[in-house]
Order: sequence, then structure tokens, then C-alpha cells
Amino acid sequence: MSEPLIQFGKQAEGPSNGAIPAARVKLPAPPRPASSTVSVDGVVIPHAAISAEAQQHPAATPAEAFRLATEALVVRQLLLNEAERLGLASTPERDDRGRQETEEDALIRALLDSEVTTPTAGEAESRRYYDTHQDRFSTGDMWEAHHILLPVPNGAGEDEVQAVEHLAQLIIRQLMESPGRFAELARTHSACPSREVGGSLGQLTPGSTVPEFETALGTLGSGEVTREPVRSRFGFHVIRLDRRIPGRRLPFEAVRERIALHLEASSWSRGVAQLIGVLADRAKIVGITLSAKPHLSGGRG
Repeated sequence: MSEPLIQFGKQAEGPSNGAIPAARVKLPAPPRPASSTVSVDGVVIPHAAISAEAQQHPAATPAEAFRLATEALVVRQLLLNEAERLGLASTPERDDRGRQETEEDALIRALLDSEVTTPTAGEAESRRYYDTHQDRFSTGDMWEAHHILLPVPNGAGEDEVQAVEHLAQLIIRQLMESPGRFAELARTHSACPSREVGGSLGQLTPGSTVPEFETALGTLGSGEVTREPVRSRFGFHVIRLDRRIPGRRLPFEAVRERIALHLEASSWSRGVAQLIGVLADRAKIVGITLSAKPHLSGGRG
């Protein structure tokens, strides 16, 4: 691994302009938890282990990543201590890519399998979830549309931008007078490869275009052309909506299995959280106070 650009705890030094030495600046040390020692029932969690774990917890600040990592390793130790207390045995397994669990991961899995019961989601419960979350089981609207793209060169001045916009407005006026000229004008003016097919973009789904384009589609009726050019990071668009294809609700039978898996996973997560809460209440934890919803260490559960 290459050397970091900034090394914590060292001083920056060297000439600032070849003649005057730069001021020595003391850089901050890596963040540490509130206490210099973090432990769970006497088992110390090393600072180095927390620093390594912090790489698995993206956060707004290094201090927040360090706190999340500390919580994760405290929770992990709570589970390991409980597995040891219960005398559980670990049997490491391999995943479908041939990677084998560590002894500790296998021990935690054995504990969760032993202590967390996940009820099977029944037909009635799955149907109730389906009926109360209809938006999750519907396909979004689709559109069939044409467009003409007039690009704005990088670094273009205000006069150039206005000239491109003026051309787009002129094209719109021409289409208002002669709607059948769209393909001709697209082949003549558009910078998009769709010009080869008269500006046709085929079927578009939500998220497949830039937001400004999608917003404009939402304002048009079938056969309508935008009254004003639509500006995006690509330039100015002249858009014609050909057809709106309404979304449809997926049948319950098509999503029943997915709903059941979701409900069972949610139930399992709640069971794990309850187990962690019970263990934390009766353990002696030094150096940090767990948040309301602590998690297992990154990449392990």
C-alpha cells in the first residue's frame, strides 16, 4: 500500500517558497473513543482493531466512523461472550464462492441460529403487506418519445448559450407549424445518435433519462412537443411525447415469495436487535454507550 498523503501525528515541514521555511503544523491524531480503553466484561477491544473496522463504516467524519466501528466490535464481543457462556461449538462453513467462515463468525452464526427464532410468513400476513404497500409492487410509467438535442459547448459564453437556445426555439416554432417535420429536423440538427432514426428514443423508463427530461415528459400529452427548450447538462432538448404507457400493479402471486422473504428477514433483524439489547443490559461495557440500534461489525452480518 502506498504511503498516505497525510500521516496523523507527524509534523508537516519544508520550504514554502524555496526561501522561507513553512510553519510546523501539528496534525490531529486518529480519533479515539471517550475512554482510552474499550472492553466488554473485561475483554479489551484493541484500538488497532477498531481503526481497521472503521474502514467498513463510511461516515461523514473519521470520528463518526470510529464510533460506529467501536459499537460494531462491542456488539460482536457481546455475542461471542454469550456463545462461550452457552458452550456452543463452531462449525465454519463455505459460501458458494468457496470462502470459509472464521471460527468467530461461525460461533456467532451458531448463537443466532440457537437464540433467534424467525416465524414463517403466512399467506394472510403476506397478502396484508401486499395490500398496504401497493406502490412497492407496481411498475412505473413508461414513455415513448422523440427528441432533438442541441449541445452547448464546454466553456461556452452567455452569447453562445443564447444562440443555441434561440435555435431550439426556432425548431419548436417550425414544429408547431409543421409537426410532421420532426424526423427531418432531428436528422439536420440533433447531436444525439437518435438522429439516425428521426430522434426516436424508443421506450423510456423512470430514471433512464436526466431529471429535467423526465420532468418535461410528465407535463406532455400524447403527440405534444415542449413549448420551450428543456435545458440539461447535455444542452437544450426539443421533446415530443409519442405515448405514455401507464404502470401496472404486479399480481400478488408474482411477488408472494419476495414478500415472505422480506417479512422473515425483518423479523430476524428485530430478534437479533432484541438479543443484543438483553446482552448489553447485563454486560459491563467500558468506553462507549451503545446507540439504540447497534449493528454487527461491517461485512459480517
